[in-house]
Amino acid sequence: MTPAAEGRLVRVYVWEVPVRIAHWLIATSIMVLSATGFYIGWPFVTVSGPAGPSFFMGWVRVIHGYTAYVFIAAVLLRVIWMFTGNNYAHWDKFIPVHPSRRRGMWPTIRFYLFGPRRPPGFVGHNPLAGLAYLLVFGQYLLVIGTGLVMRGAGAPADSLLRWFTTCEGMFGGLYVVRWIHHVVMYLLLGFAVHHVYSSVLMSGVERNATVESIFSGYKFVSEAELMESTYRFVNRRGEVDE
Repeated sequence: MTPAAEGRLVRVYVWEVPVRIAHWLIATSIMVLSATGFYIGWPFVTVSGPAGPSFFMGWVRVIHGYTAYVFIAAVLLRVIWMFTGNNYAHWDKFIPVHPSRRRGMWPTIRFYLFGPRRPPGFVGHNPLAGLAYLLVFGQYLLVIGTGLVMRGAGAPADSLLRWFTTCEGMFGGLYVVRWIHHVVMYLLLGFAVHHVYSSVLMSGVERNATVESIFSGYKFVSEAELMESTYRFVNRRGEVDE
C-alpha cells in the first residue's frame, strides 16, 4: 500500500436508514421514559384540585405508556435488522462467533486502557463495543418485560396485557418487578452517558465522522484501513466476516 493510498479517504455506507431510525427512536424514548418513569416512582409535583381537571399523573402515565410502545417497536426493528440488514448491522457483530472478532478483542481493550495511540481498524462496531451492545440489548428486553408485567397488573380484566402478569412469579413478585425496572433505567442512563463520550472520543481519535455517521450513515476511512479491515476478517473458506 503506497503512502498516498494510506492517506486517501474512502466514503463507506455503514449505518442504513432502519438502523439510524431505530437508534434515534430508542435514544429519544429512553429519555422520555426515564423522565416520566422517575416521576411515576417519585411524584414530586403536587397538583391541587379534583383529579378530573388536574390529571397530571394520568397524563404522565399515558405519555410513559405510549412511549414504551415506541421503544418496543424500535428495539424490534433493530433486532430484525440484525438478520436482514447489511454486514455492519448483522448479529455476528454483537456475538463474537468469528475468530477474527475474538482476535480483535484484546487490541481493542488495550486501546481503551491507553495502550496503542490508535484503535484497531474496524469500520463498524469493534468487538468490544459489539459485546457491550449485546448486554445493552439484554437490558432492553429486561426493562420491556418488567414494564409489560406492571402494565398488565393495572390493565382491565379482558385486556391481552393481563397475560404478562403470569410472569410476575418469575421475578419474585410485583415489588421486585418494579425494583428491577427502576434499576435498569439507571443502567441505561449510565450507558447513554458513556456511549456519547466514547462516540465523541472515537470520532476525534479516528477522525472518520463516527458521530456524523449516525445522521448520514457514512464513515470516512483510509483505503489502507478499509483493506486491512476487509482482509483481516476473511476466514479460511474465503468468506468475509466484516
